[in-house]
Amino acid sequence: MPSRSVQEIVDIVIDFLAEHQDRPSHDVYEELAARGQDLPVDSVLIMEVLARIEQHFEVSVPADAEAGRSLRSVWAFAETVYDTMQAKEQRQ
Repeated sequence: MPSRSVQEIVDIVIDFLAEHQDRPSHDVYEELAARGQDLPVDSVLIMEVLARIEQHFEVSVPADAEAGRSLRSVWAFAETVYDTMQAKEQRQ
């Protein structure tokens, strides 16, 4: 099993978004939560976070349609990162 949970990945993504916006993580989380349960996020901003997440977890999220759809929300994105980490660990 990957050493991180989906919730931990969500927390890290929120931290990266907050850092990028120079805001407290809690404020960013509340703002995204107000837009919906999946924590929708601007796709341009999430692309910047994608690069940081890939570097942080030493994974490469596949460039496929499913991954592209996952970039629309923090939760879906975190699940994609989690699945990618799990697949990487199974290959090792």
